[in-house]
Amino acid sequence: MKSIHRLSSLLRRPAGFAASLLVLCLLPGIAGQSQGQTALLDIERKVAHGYATNDGVRIHYARLGEGPLVVMIHGFPDCWLTWRRPMEALARDHETVAIDQRGYNLSDRPKGVENYDMSRLVSDVAAVIRARGRDRAIIMGHDWGGAVAWTFAMTRPEMTERLIILNLPHPRGLRHELATNLEQQKNSAYARRFQQEGAHTNLTAEALAFWIKDPAVKARYLEAFRRSDFEAMLNYYKRNYPREPYTEDESPVIKVQCPVLMIHGLKDTALGQGALNGNWRYVEKDFTLVTVPEAGHFVQEDAPDMVTRSIRAWLAR
Repeated sequence: MKSIHRLSSLLRRPAGFAASLLVLCLLPGIAGQSQGQTALLDIERKVAHGYATNDGVRIHYARLGEGPLVVMIHGFPDCWLTWRRPMEALARDHETVAIDQRGYNLSDRPKGVENYDMSRLVSDVAAVIRARGRDRAIIMGHDWGGAVAWTFAMTRPEMTERLIILNLPHPRGLRHELATNLEQQKNSAYARRFQQEGAHTNLTAEALAFWIKDPAVKARYLEAFRRSDFEAMLNYYKRNYPREPYTEDESPVIKVQCPVLMIHGLKDTALGQGALNGNWRYVEKDFTLVTVPEAGHFVQEDAPDMVTRSIRAWLAR
C-alpha cells in the first residue's frame, strides 16, 4: 500500500531503493531549507504529546487545537509528522490528534504478527478517542492508515463522525483489482516480497526516508524510523494484505454509515486508478472523490494546500 515503483530493489539492495514517486519539496538552497526547518520547529513547539493504552500497548499521539476531534492515521513508511500541515490548518477549529501506529516511532512495538491484525489496529484508534475523553471522531487515514480508517468506520460506526481517506481505495476495490487486473498484480509485487520471512532485514531508516526531501523534516523522520521496528512495519502486510491466489471479497458488504471524502493522487504507481471505481457502493451517505492529477501516493506531501483546502471545505459543508 505505497507508491514505490521499483520495490524489487528494496529486497535485493540493503543500501536503499529507487522510486518513481515525485514528491513536492522546497526549492533548494539556504532560504528554502530555513523555511522548512522553521515550519517544522513551529509545529513541534505547538503540539502536545500524549499516550493511549490499548490492552497493554501504548499508542503515542501529537495533539493540536480545540473543537471536534479529528484522529489522523499514517501509513507506511511514515509517522505522525506526515500530518503536520493538515494539523495546522484544521486546528483552527478542531482538536487534531495524529497518532504513531503501533510499531512506529514513539508507540509500543509488540512482537508477533498477530499483534498487527486489523482488529487491533482499529482498537488502537478507539483507545485514542477514549483517551481524549470523546465517544466519536472524524477519522482520517492515508495508505495503511486509510485501510484502518475504512475498517474503523465499517466496524465502529457509532464512533465515526465522518471519514476522510487519502490514497487508499476501499479494500473491496483493491481486492477486485488484484483478482482481475494484471497491472495491479504487477504493481503489488512489493507487497508479496514484504510478506516473505525475513524481509525486514533489508530495510534501513535511510531507505525508508527516501521520499522526504526537506533536510529538517528528513532528520526527524530518520530519528522516528530508527526508533521503529522494521519487522512490525512489514507485519501489516503479512497479517492484512491479500495473498495469492487473489480472489474477490465475497463476504457481506458492510456499508460506511457516515459521509466520506476521498482524496487520491493519480500518479500513485502502486494503487491503480481502477480501484477507485464504484467506491460509492460501499457508502450509505454522501461520497466525495477529489482526484489530484499531478500528485503521487503521498498526496498530503505532493499537494498539501490542495489537500488541506479540500478537507476544510468539505468539513465546513
